[in-house]
Amino acid sequence: MTRGHLRNIWPRLIRAPGVRSWGTVLRQSPRSLSRGRRAPRPARLLLSFPVAILFTDAENRRALLVTPNLASQPGKLSFTLLRILALLVVSVFINYIDRGNLSIAAPMLKDELHLSAWQLGILLSSFFWTYAPFQPVAGWLVDRFAVGWVMAGGFFLWSMATAATGLMHGFLLLLGVRLILGIGESVAYPSYSKILVGYFPEENRGLANSLIVAGTTCGPGFGMFLGGMLMARYGWRSFFVVLGLGSLIWLVPWFRWMPGRPGPETRELRPASPASTPTLSDILKLRSAWGTCAGLFCVNYLSYFLITWLPFYLVRERHFPPDKMASVAGASYLAAAVASILCGWLSDQWIKAGATPTRVRKTFLGAGLAAAGIFLVGCVVAGSALSIAMLILAAASFGGSSSNMWAITQTLAGPQAAGRWTGLQNFFGNLAGVIAPALTGFVVNQTGEFFWPFLITAGVAGLGTLVWVFLVGPITPVVWGTSRGAANIGDVVIE
Repeated sequence: MTRGHLRNIWPRLIRAPGVRSWGTVLRQSPRSLSRGRRAPRPARLLLSFPVAILFTDAENRRALLVTPNLASQPGKLSFTLLRILALLVVSVFINYIDRGNLSIAAPMLKDELHLSAWQLGILLSSFFWTYAPFQPVAGWLVDRFAVGWVMAGGFFLWSMATAATGLMHGFLLLLGVRLILGIGESVAYPSYSKILVGYFPEENRGLANSLIVAGTTCGPGFGMFLGGMLMARYGWRSFFVVLGLGSLIWLVPWFRWMPGRPGPETRELRPASPASTPTLSDILKLRSAWGTCAGLFCVNYLSYFLITWLPFYLVRERHFPPDKMASVAGASYLAAAVASILCGWLSDQWIKAGATPTRVRKTFLGAGLAAAGIFLVGCVVAGSALSIAMLILAAASFGGSSSNMWAITQTLAGPQAAGRWTGLQNFFGNLAGVIAPALTGFVVNQTGEFFWPFLITAGVAGLGTLVWVFLVGPITPVVWGTSRGAANIGDVVIE
């Protein structure tokens, strides 16, 4: 597109009603805001939540006039794509069992190997030492090479690390396999985004992503119930070895049906050439990239707070017996999974009915996170019976918001940058896995109660609402420039 075309399009983009107010604010970069233009007050932002979505939705419709559609053609998913989706859901289910099973085995492992509390804490957190830093590397791999083979290599590596855990007899050896586990699992989410944006139409990505989110909530629940029972009966070593080696069966159907294999129903998603693939610096120039990174951090803060501290809170603060604690926690995970699938399906139906991705994705994310924060506050101040209901509603709200989160990244990045963008976003987002548990423990140690940790988590959820609605721009594909460079209109890039 020439500069003359750009000059003709620009006046039409800024002339429509409302664009000079909210549309301008939402397109501005932090640098332009710092040059003297006053941003709206936080209270006004909160009150204008639905108004902002409508204006960004209008801007999204105009941007579609100048942005080519990078998604697949609309229609029902073929049986081949449904098989691929099923394999992705199973893989993330195994992924979250493998990353969380050490916490289930922690009491037995500590006694058998005579580990100190400090050593046990190091082992439990060591997964993130490699998982988060390797996210950008994994994103580069799936953008540069065939995504099906990258996913297969990562799955094999993390499965073998899980099996090897059951054979280790020392602290350093266990630490080593946990670090390898983090490297292997780092390819998962960049691969999911690359596959979904390359093969699944926009109006089907809500349900597809929600099923993957459901796998992330069902995995820990399965590990907590069945994993604990099997470890108690057969020992933790047998559980790790059987789980790791048994998971390799997943590779058999994956090699047969993985994306990239020639077939009548799936085109090959070829690796992009270095000349056409955006770099990390190109992605970091976009305000929406920073918005998705900060937004994922807020979502993950809530997730890791519940995963790491919910059982302790229910037992120590609410004085629930272990069986009731397991039932409440399991019900919360189940509510999150069901809400994720339901909201993912509803979002797809809304888009098929004519709504734009901006309105749909931001509504589910913003409303879901805001509701989760409100219910968390209600949970910590309510009585015993009502707190259970509030906790389940908070988990359901979290699941509903998460169903549309990765669909935003996939639409913005497109096939050329889905891996890199997802890896970068997941790197920043998983820093919450380090901060949330540590900060919660520090506050509980200082105050002796969970009121302030719950309030902090609710505040982070509220901040996430503002980030996803106001900092992230219109949900339209970025048209990445070639070596000639590109021009920006908000976060929509036009060559």
